[in-house]
Amino acid sequence: MNTPAQTGALGRLRARRFFSGLLAVCIWSLVSLAHAAPQVSLLTFAPGEVYWQRFGHNALLVREAGAQARVYNYGVFDFGQKNFFLNFARGRMRYRLDVAPLDWTLAQYAAEGRAVVEQVLALSDTESRALADYLAWNARPENAEYHYDYFISNCSTKTRDAIDRVLGGQLQKQLSPVPGSGSYRSEVLRLIQGIRPLLWGMDLILGARADGALNAWQDAFLPERLMSAVRGVQVGDAQQQQPLVRSERVLSGGAVAPAENARLRVWAFLLCGLGFTGLLSTLQALRHRRPVRVLLGALSSAYVVAAGVLGSVLMLGAYATDHWGMSENSNQLLLHPLWFLLLVPALRGLRATPKAAGWLARFAALLIVLATILAVPVGLFGDQPNGHWLALLVIPNLWLALHLGMPQRARVPTRSRSTAAQSR
Repeated sequence: MNTPAQTGALGRLRARRFFSGLLAVCIWSLVSLAHAAPQVSLLTFAPGEVYWQRFGHNALLVREAGAQARVYNYGVFDFGQKNFFLNFARGRMRYRLDVAPLDWTLAQYAAEGRAVVEQVLALSDTESRALADYLAWNARPENAEYHYDYFISNCSTKTRDAIDRVLGGQLQKQLSPVPGSGSYRSEVLRLIQGIRPLLWGMDLILGARADGALNAWQDAFLPERLMSAVRGVQVGDAQQQQPLVRSERVLSGGAVAPAENARLRVWAFLLCGLGFTGLLSTLQALRHRRPVRVLLGALSSAYVVAAGVLGSVLMLGAYATDHWGMSENSNQLLLHPLWFLLLVPALRGLRATPKAAGWLARFAALLIVLATILAVPVGLFGDQPNGHWLALLVIPNLWLALHLGMPQRARVPTRSRSTAAQSR
């Protein structure tokens, strides 16, 4: 039989063992939580109304036990960045990876009326931990910035590459043989068609390098295409394959529905070109009236300036910037800086008796005519689909170049018979 002292000592020993065991369980639980594999999802956001939102967006969501759900977003840019618009024009943009809470992100997109779709990725514990650790490292201030390229290095391609990185290249291996939905041009025009001036501008400045057929891997430069592509990807070893997307649900708004392809109707462009040329011809026939001369000179000068400005943009974009999608553009045969040399003859059209164009203007007009004629076979048989621009610009180009560059003699007004009789 134990004495009271022995009984007290035994009780204290049991208590110490109990609390030691409880502490060990708590420590083990904390360690297990710290090392538990996170859940990683692909988030896809529907396009918005603002021009830079028209292409949609995506990000990676990391849910981890004991931590707030985090959204890793590769699409952050800052208008206040030094030389932002100059760098944008030169194709040397700097974007960065940003981290935000899931609740805040959903509230932002809900306020914009944009749907959000979550696709939970069926990654192994090792893969999900590696992806979460990589994203956390990439989000550090010293690692967050990257050189942005709209087609090959944007929010969607960076997200795609991060997933492919932990899959050991399986994503690229499975998507590369699969045909895509079109070309860079067709995809851009499809999503921007709601803003007509931007649609025409983008189509005009993109060159033949934007017209090659894409595979599904390249097609994933658009968030909605990546969302569709991962649905068909299988992961795992040869013995046990499973879909990469474990589950899919809409977190906010409705489903993300792809837009239809844009249509640029050649007949509409041709009618505009013929109509403008017909107007110029009519004004030319009635140019003995001063208001008509003023209108003719204004329209001719406006066309010359617009052709010169647009041609300068095409040339600078192709040869002086990093916008590789603007290179090899056959529209440079229709629009170029040579048009500026016809501005003086266009302004002289305001005079009742215009002087003959100088040799420089005649030489520029000759080159414009030759380049315009050459643009026809290049456009019709080349890789760049610019038949609508040919329909719009060829006829006005030839009319203006010939009328502004050809030598013109000052016409002496014809006197009436009565005036001639009186003079005799």
